[in-house]
Amino acid sequence: MLRLIDPFLLSLVAALTLATFLPCHGSIAVDLGVLTNLCIAFMFFLQGARLEPRSVLESIRDWKLQAAVLLCTFGLFPVLGLSLQAAAPHLLDHDMWLGILFLCCLPSTVQSSIALTSIARGNVPASICAATLSNLVGVVMTPVLVGFVLHQGGVWSGNALLDIVTQLLLPFALGQLLHSRLGGWAKRNKTLLSLSDRGSIVLVVYTAFSHAVVAGLWHRVSGHDLAVMAAMDIALLGLVLTLTRLLGRALGLPEASAISVMFCGSKKSLATGVPMANILFPTAIVGTTVLPLMIYHQVQILVCTLIARKYAKRPEK
Repeated sequence: MLRLIDPFLLSLVAALTLATFLPCHGSIAVDLGVLTNLCIAFMFFLQGARLEPRSVLESIRDWKLQAAVLLCTFGLFPVLGLSLQAAAPHLLDHDMWLGILFLCCLPSTVQSSIALTSIARGNVPASICAATLSNLVGVVMTPVLVGFVLHQGGVWSGNALLDIVTQLLLPFALGQLLHSRLGGWAKRNKTLLSLSDRGSIVLVVYTAFSHAVVAGLWHRVSGHDLAVMAAMDIALLGLVLTLTRLLGRALGLPEASAISVMFCGSKKSLATGVPMANILFPTAIVGTTVLPLMIYHQVQILVCTLIARKYAKRPEK
């Protein structure tokens, strides 16, 4: 059962608060930057070691469901994000809109998509496959979408490409190659690895927000900006939940599979997004860029848990 108040979110808020009052700078910031890069690479290595390569092949069997989730994750989301920006370009400044659009380019979550599908009595095996496939595709697709949707030319620079390869693709591929040796160990130590992943993300958030605070983040972002950002996240989630639900019905999927499309197609991964933002964006704006993602993360957990509990009460057929 998912908690409405995620302890992980509280640790992220603590990291943000610490960065606000005690930001790292100078040589400490440089050392933490190196440590952050190593943690990102290690985290993607562990993700590769945990994901079952065979599940990707199995997921192709239900091609309509898997295609629907990928279409929503990497197609529908960017279109909706760009539409919101076009409809209200002056509600947020440029860096905050970058954060909204970056959120739209990310893959689905794994853990919460599966947990919510299970609560709602949906098609759990399909959600496992869909979430796994989304993350595998996202390692490559997210940087590509960031380059096209956000017009971030720096993504294609030599240094950025090298960082993507060395910190994301290469560790992930190495983990996949070693899955047969490490997969069982990873399954037996889920709690330990989860703490490792979350600790890495908290470190990335602290480092990113330290740079942002030193660069004047809280002079540029007001309480009003945060409220508008949250409203944009809620509007985005509401649109996606509605459209994914309609898509599942339009494809004629069974109710359990339609629920999987809705939950897997509406999620965005904080665990993938924060490290990627650290690589794909200039240091000074990383903190601003991940703010919409951090808000969306908690909103999606809260709203989708309530929806999942409602579906759980439907009568058995």
